[in-house]
Amino acid sequence: MKAMILAAGRGERMRPLTDDCPKPLLQVNGIPLIEYHIKNLVAAGIQNIVINHAWLGQQIVDYLGCGKQFAANISYSEEPVALETAGGIIKALPMLTEHEDDVFMVINADIYCDYNLKKLPLLSANCNAHLLLVENPEHNRQGDFVLVEGMLANPKSTQQATYTFSGIALYRKRFFEQESTSGHKALIAQQAVQPLAPMLRAAADQQKISASVTDTAWTDVGTPERLARLNTI
Repeated sequence: MKAMILAAGRGERMRPLTDDCPKPLLQVNGIPLIEYHIKNLVAAGIQNIVINHAWLGQQIVDYLGCGKQFAANISYSEEPVALETAGGIIKALPMLTEHEDDVFMVINADIYCDYNLKKLPLLSANCNAHLLLVENPEHNRQGDFVLVEGMLANPKSTQQATYTFSGIALYRKRFFEQESTSGHKALIAQQAVQPLAPMLRAAADQQKISASVTDTAWTDVGTPERLARLNTI
C-alpha cells in the first residue's frame, strides 16, 4: 500500500506562523508535524509516500528530500495552486494507484496524533473508503458524521451521537470516479479545485464508506493556540 500526506494548504488561520513556513513544517516539541506522519507510516510498514505541496512547498522538499533518512521513499505532487483535498488526491492518483480497486492511505499533514496505523481495518470489497473518526473536539462540537453499524452516515437529527473526521482514511481509486453521460466511469477532472467533504457526504448517503472510532490523542493543529498547547504537553 502507498500513502499520501496532504500538505498543500496555505494555513490561513495559522498566520503569521505560516507566512514564511509551510504549515506541515511547524514543530511540535522540536519535530515538524509532517515528520511525525512519515515516521508513523514507516513504522506501519508503509514506505512509499506521496506528498502534495503548493504554498512554500520547496521548503518541504528541501527538508524531507527523497525520504532516505526516514527509511521512506518520498515523491512529490506539486500544485501551482492548492487544489483542495480531493483535487490534490486526484492529481496524485497516477502516483498512488494503477487499478480502480487499488487501496491507498491519506493523512492530513496538519493533524497531530499517535494512532497506530497498523490498526486501520482492511477496506471491505463493498466500500470505497474507510474513515477514522475521533471524539468531537472543542472547536467542532457538532461533529461531522455518525456511525451506524460500522458505516459512515450523515447526521439526521441533533439527537444522534456524532464524530469528527480525523483526516486519516483509506480510499479506493474508484472513489474518485464519476459516472459520465454515456454511463461509463471516468476520473474527476485533474488539475481542478475539488473539495472532499461533498464527496464524502454523498458516498455516506449511498452507504459506500465504512468507519471506525479511535480514542487516541488527536489534535487538528488549526490555530497558533492549538499548536502552542501541544508544545506544552
